[in-house]
Amino acid sequence: MKNGQVNTNKIVINKFVFVICLFLFVLIAGRVVYLGLSEKIDGVNIKTMAQNRNTRKETIVANRGTVFDSAGEILAQNVSSYTVIAYLDESRSKNQKTPQHVVDVEDTANKLSPILNMSVEDLTNLLTKKAYQVELGPGGRGITEIKKEEIDNLDLPGIDFIQDYKRYYPNGDFASYLIGYAKTDEEGNIIGEMGIEQEFNSELSGSNGYLEYQKDLMGYKIPNTPEVKIDPHNGNDIYLTIDSNIQLFVEQALIKLEAGGSFDWATITVADAKTGKILATGSKPSFDPNIKDITSYLNPLTSYEFEPGSTMKIYTYMTALEKGTYNGSDTFTSGKKVIEPDTINDWNKTGWGTITYDQGFALSSNTGIANMLETMIDKDDLYDYFKKLGFGKKTGISLPFEENGKIKFVYPIEIANAGFGQGITTTPIQHIQALSSIANNGTMLKPYIIDKIVDSDTGKIIFKGDKKELGKVASSSTTEYIKKLMYDVVHNDPAWATGTAYKIEGYDIIGKTGTAQVVDEDGKYSKTSNIRSFEGMFPKDDPQIMIYAAVKGGKESSSLPDAVTKIIEDTAKHLNIRATNSEVTKYNTYSMPSLLNRTVEIGNNKMNELGITPIIIGNGNKIVKQYPSKGTIIGNYDKVFLITNDTNLSLPDLKGYSSKEVENLCNLLNIKYNFSGTGYVSNYQEIVENNLRILNVELIEYYKKE
Repeated sequence: MKNGQVNTNKIVINKFVFVICLFLFVLIAGRVVYLGLSEKIDGVNIKTMAQNRNTRKETIVANRGTVFDSAGEILAQNVSSYTVIAYLDESRSKNQKTPQHVVDVEDTANKLSPILNMSVEDLTNLLTKKAYQVELGPGGRGITEIKKEEIDNLDLPGIDFIQDYKRYYPNGDFASYLIGYAKTDEEGNIIGEMGIEQEFNSELSGSNGYLEYQKDLMGYKIPNTPEVKIDPHNGNDIYLTIDSNIQLFVEQALIKLEAGGSFDWATITVADAKTGKILATGSKPSFDPNIKDITSYLNPLTSYEFEPGSTMKIYTYMTALEKGTYNGSDTFTSGKKVIEPDTINDWNKTGWGTITYDQGFALSSNTGIANMLETMIDKDDLYDYFKKLGFGKKTGISLPFEENGKIKFVYPIEIANAGFGQGITTTPIQHIQALSSIANNGTMLKPYIIDKIVDSDTGKIIFKGDKKELGKVASSSTTEYIKKLMYDVVHNDPAWATGTAYKIEGYDIIGKTGTAQVVDEDGKYSKTSNIRSFEGMFPKDDPQIMIYAAVKGGKESSSLPDAVTKIIEDTAKHLNIRATNSEVTKYNTYSMPSLLNRTVEIGNNKMNELGITPIIIGNGNKIVKQYPSKGTIIGNYDKVFLITNDTNLSLPDLKGYSSKEVENLCNLLNIKYNFSGTGYVSNYQEIVENNLRILNVELIEYYKKE
């Protein structure tokens, strides 16, 4: 009986266990089916989670746009850079035919030391660390392709490279405050931090793309699985209005100015008088954006506010001319002018006796200005006209940290001081803008620095800089009169003018000098430091070039006039703005006619009618080749070559030719050419090898005819 009861209990227990197991099985199976259908656990999609864990997303970095000058020469670009690493762990060489780690520490350190500019001791310390790999910094970070190849050629075991990109400035210290610089941040992004690089950082940066795909446990892409690829949009290319030739003239002048004596800073800007384009701008001290040896992060062109001094007399005189109260033959007593309780003195302390207001301009008389503000114009006239010319507010040029300057005066002494540029502050770019009104018969132009912005992926121009008129701020009669006064500053007898050091024979440059006192740390005018400046244009009757130059500190000398006149001479030559018999011949443009198969006489006469003397090659009677070709826009100072039907085509005297002119002529005559140097022809030699004419040419930066 007991055995029967035991068996019965076992059966009951077994059934109970079976039921429980069946229940659990059904529960688990149901859960599995549910999961298979719903793909969720606790609201989380496990399929998506699994895909995410197995999904790899790689960033495709957009290439930063390139900065060019107006002719398409590169000023800033991305280049490959490398970080040198050393593998130290011996396990890397296991089962390898050649060593994959650093084997000889001493030899490796000795060979890398001169290339990376690091001491053998520092390299040895890095190469003996207990690590799998190390970076050989700082000298091994951001090295160039050339240095990488140099290290590769050493064939050192265990030395490798990590490729990256960095910003490179091929000209080094060249328009540095204008271009600025960009550097790589902690996340590997190249970010603009000064100048154009900063102002147009978003346009230059573009937007990154990415590649998304399914990976296996080793991180490799799983075949036949979907992938998503979004291409990057590379940064836009920016073309500046800068002419690198003129920029070079400015840089060289600043270097020479710096060599002539110490000063706090100097800045020079050249602009196209007819459009407002900035053709060149530079300053000292400066820096190389590749190494960032920076002492100041502000661009003097837009960010330096300082008292301009007597260059403001241009605009005070224009105020009186515009009001109709100015009479240049009226006289005043120079020397000093009492404005209770203060006294205004002329810069020479004694004055020149009784002189006319026209003479007062050429002599830069402060007392003349003070008298004008009593008899011809008042405070409101002066304030309103300064504001009309753009002083006291930003020009809006596309550069960061532009300052407004300060135009504020209340009391009689402040008003008089403002009339000759003391007690107010301006920026160099404001003077360029105001000068443009004189160059364009009273119409003021907005200065600009961006020629165009181009989509680097498609080549489409997405922005085009252009001349922008800001309105008529003066009559033609006012600007003609002020040009005459500015001419006298430079061309009068030195005893009766302050700017004769800026005179260049054969060039009718006009301008105004300025000397401003500098406020020291105590808030008082310094007795030892000042700011010397010059602003002007050339040629007088139809100005093509505007220039502004200023130097703070240093000794009074001819160095600033030397810098300005050299820039003007070089720029005039470069742009074919020439002078003859002390008068400037206007630069006119024409469409080149077709002279092919015409007689030499007809071709010569046709070009003479345009004011051009062609260069005729050979003694034939018919023209068989010409340069430029039909329809090309040429100026009356461009060289026109006409090749005749002669078998003896000798070269003309090439001394003084530009490299481009030589290139054009040689291409026309099928002559191979070799240049040494840059600029203009100083010497040349023609040889013949294997019936091929070869011209070897020596070039110099500036050629002066004897």
